[in-house]
Amino acid sequence: MVRVAIAGAAGRMGRTLVEAVTGSEADINVAVASVLADDPALGVDAGLLAMGTSLEVATIADLSTQQDNFDVLIDFTSPEASLQHLALCQQHGKAIVIGTTGFAADQEALIVDAAKSIPVVFSPNMSIGVNLCLKLLQESARVLGDEVDIEISEAHHRFKKDAPSGTALKMGSVIAETLGRDLDEVAVYGREGMGEERTRSTIGFSTVRAGDIVGDHTVTFASIGERVEITHKASSRMTFAAGAVRAAAWIVGQEAGLYSMQDVLAL
Repeated sequence: MVRVAIAGAAGRMGRTLVEAVTGSEADINVAVASVLADDPALGVDAGLLAMGTSLEVATIADLSTQQDNFDVLIDFTSPEASLQHLALCQQHGKAIVIGTTGFAADQEALIVDAAKSIPVVFSPNMSIGVNLCLKLLQESARVLGDEVDIEISEAHHRFKKDAPSGTALKMGSVIAETLGRDLDEVAVYGREGMGEERTRSTIGFSTVRAGDIVGDHTVTFASIGERVEITHKASSRMTFAAGAVRAAAWIVGQEAGLYSMQDVLAL
């Protein structure tokens, strides 16, 4: 039995993760659930928070008090909190699945360093469908090459803070790498006013933040006369949670290293 700890268990994603682990057919269960120290949900049964059914797992504020009671931590919180949890897992030799987005470059470097001593799954999107799209984007970029204009559009709920989304940036990174471009040099994150004609080498990003949109991503490869569009639309957070649970079941027992959902799914 794989024992899972879930960080931020009272949040929207945390509750979905509790439900996903509980409903999984894998040999896995929720063993520990954490919330912020000032959260009204502190001490409440995580199952009641997520599904209205008791799991007999009361939420705690300090994961270090339960270090012996879980094998892998799933974290979809914030960059700062995720790094604290990463340090805890590194200290005690625990695996971790990180779905948090919005990390700065120096913060990502800490994740890479920690993966030298513990197994880490780090992915901006745990959705199986999105990770399949990444493979399709790689192939599309290879075939279409420099003959198309490339634009990436994404939409999320009004509460999402980072933009563009980590998934959109990953899509851009995969395409740029396939085409031998440096995304930092070719990315365009918005257009306004009278500008020059776009150059073929750029990769454009556009962002929408509105309502309760779970997550939409479309990559357009456009030439003169035709265009190819690859779209993924998430209608439920469960798609991300199910992927994270699959990653958690897979990562336990792996050698120390930095893994992606591409590794988990053998893509």
